[in-house]
This record gives sequence, C-alpha cells and structure tokens, in this order.
Amino acid sequence: MPLTENQAKNAKPLERAYKLADSEGLFLLVQPNGGKLWRMKYRFAGKEKLLSFGAYPALGIAAAREKRRAAKAVLAEGKDPMLAKGQVTPDGGDTFFAVAKCWHENRKSALDPAHADRVWSRMERDVFPHIGQRPIQEITAPEVLEMIRRIESRGALDISRRAKQGVGQVFQFAIACGLASSDPTANLRGALKPRPRVKHMSRLPLVELSKFIEKVRDYQEEGDRRSAITRDAVMFALLTWVRTKELRLAVKSEFEDLHGKNPLWRIPAARMKMGREHLVPLSAQAAQIARTMISRATGEFLFPGVSADKPLSENTMIYALYRLGYHSRQTVHGFRGLASTWANEQLVEFGKPAIWIRKYHEDWVEMQLAHSEKNDVRGAYNAAEYLVPRRRMMQDWADFLDGGKVVQLKKRMARPACK
Repeated sequence: MPLTENQAKNAKPLERAYKLADSEGLFLLVQPNGGKLWRMKYRFAGKEKLLSFGAYPALGIAAAREKRRAAKAVLAEGKDPMLAKGQVTPDGGDTFFAVAKCWHENRKSALDPAHADRVWSRMERDVFPHIGQRPIQEITAPEVLEMIRRIESRGALDISRRAKQGVGQVFQFAIACGLASSDPTANLRGALKPRPRVKHMSRLPLVELSKFIEKVRDYQEEGDRRSAITRDAVMFALLTWVRTKELRLAVKSEFEDLHGKNPLWRIPAARMKMGREHLVPLSAQAAQIARTMISRATGEFLFPGVSADKPLSENTMIYALYRLGYHSRQTVHGFRGLASTWANEQLVEFGKPAIWIRKYHEDWVEMQLAHSEKNDVRGAYNAAEYLVPRRRMMQDWADFLDGGKVVQLKKRMARPACK
C-alpha cells in the first residue's frame, strides 16, 4: 500500500534508521536524528542502485512520486537515471566503503599520486574494517569514536586525527550527494586524545659539529664506492639545508652553472613539501660535491642507490649516522635545525654607540629552509628569492663547517649628527 501523508509526517526516529515503503522502489528513510530522506531503489546493468531525491517535508509525497516517474522514464530508455540526474553513485550501494570509493575517485586526480595512495591505504587499514560495510546514513558518532580509539590505543595519535579527517570528508561528500544528512565527526571535538608535545629532530650542539664532520669524512662502513656516495650525500645535506627526499631524488639536470660564479640547484615543485619550485644557491664546497657526483654517476640520479637507475634509499644516510655513533643524537633532518640555529645566532656590530643586529635576515633563513610564508598576502607578493644574500649566507655556513673563519660584514658607521 502506498505511503500516506500522515504516515510520513508522524514517523518517529528510532535507534537505527528504517524505511517506509511507498511503491515501485520509492521509500522514505527515517534516520535516528529525525531526518527523513526520499530514496528510490532500482537496478541498472545488473546492479542494484539507490537514487536520492531530497528530504521530507521540503519534498512532499506527490513531488517524490513525480521524480520517481521521471527516473522510470529514463530507465525505460535504457539509461541510468543516476547519471542523467548528475549524481555520484556508489557501485556497492550506500555503505561507507562504497561512498568512500566514489569520494576518493572524485578527488584523487587533484592529489599527488603518492599522497592519494597513502590516504586510501590509511582507510583500508584503519577505517574500513570497522565501519566500511555499515550503511553510511546509520553510522553514529560513538561508532566513529570507537574506531578512532583503536588507533589511539597503539599510540598513533597523528594517524587517528587523519583518520577522523578522512571520515569527515567522506561524510561531507555523502551529504552533498544526498546520501547522508549529517557528519558524525562534527560531534567528536574534544573527544580525541591531545597530541603530545612536538619532539624536535635530534641535533648536536654546534660546538660538536667539527668532530661530527671528521667522522663523516672518515666513514668507510659500506665499501669504497658506497661509502663515498653516502659521505657526499650526508655532507651535501648538511651544506644545503634541504629535506631528505629533496636530496635523495636529485637528478643531474637540476644543477646549473656548477663551474661558474653562481652555481644553483633548481628543485622542481613536485618534490617540494610546499608545492613550489625551490632555488638552492650552492657554496663552493657544495658545488664541488655536485660536480664530483655528476662526473661519477652513470645514471640520472646525483646520489644513486645500489643500481644507477635508482636513488639512494630512504635509510642510507640515517643508518650511516647510527654507525658513526649518533643514534638519537643527530638525524639528517636535524641538520636543518642546526643550520637555522647557527644562522639566527650570527650578529654584527652596527653604528655608534654600538648595537648588535642579525647578520642574516630571517626571510633569507626561511627561504633557504623552504618554509611557507606565514603571512599569505606577504608571501603572495614576495617574489624575491634573496639569491644574492642567501648565496653569501650559504658560503659562510660552508666555511664555518670547514673550520674556517667566516668573513664578517663591515661595521657600518653611524651618520654624523646634523649641526
């Protein structure tokens, strides 16, 4: 018997969602939060599908039946009414997994492929086993929280937050497609365990750097050829302030003017954390390493792995530091912190009476570290790469590492007072 207006109006929410059937596949889905959604079940190409029409009472019974009639007419023409309506349809019905699959397919073209794979792998590992087969409109905040608690129990607090974020994005997508009426993750604020204090990458005091560099230059733990590559890679990271990934995947074509006065390393945007091209002015010492590696490399990678067509592995440099006795004392990423500390501590005397000012402007340091501009407007208009002062700063840093005396900026005399 077709659904009546009174039945639709008086339907009360229960602990779980339930359906009130009308006819010919049309039904009203009554949700635990009181929402009432029109759905139409149908089959196309041998698969059962679900069409969304809207919410009751904004869309009344007569209007819902008219939409059903139009959908049936499209079916009679051998077409899928879901596509004709412009909706995204999950192949597996309205389960969380099916909707998540549509969500992922819809957005992955805009993501870096490696990042897209990580997002989906995280879903497969931590989310789908718990709520993947649940109808998306029936999933509650306590269910999502229980899933998150399982992740937190293994100490993976950052992953638990990313899982919550991903689930929330799937629900926002489902709401836009008419497959859900609310996002249960919105009710979890304050329920997640707080992140622990940030633990900065291990790094040595600057006074211990000379001893560290001596050990690196004497490194011979992997045989002559492999040890030479590892030594140069570690020193190149220390000299350039780049991240491990940016260095490992460096190719010969990215280097310019290595025999000239202004050697430069141009790292493409695709490899940078901030998604924009990064220019690294090279000191004489860094340029020498680049020239040596290019002359020896038979493939494209500046620092090849075991085979010439593969880059240095992710763990090669850190394992070298372990072998040198620096486990938990110094990391490759920690070189960046060391260099930043050094640059920010350099002062120069200015004027009379004398005052001390920073030798290297903070913008030069942040640009060299490829950090994002905190002020978005300032960052948008700050096209300057500061290549000239950064080149001087990087040469000073390289000379400091060599144990040489850093050339000091000339003292600027105070202007004579006006008489």
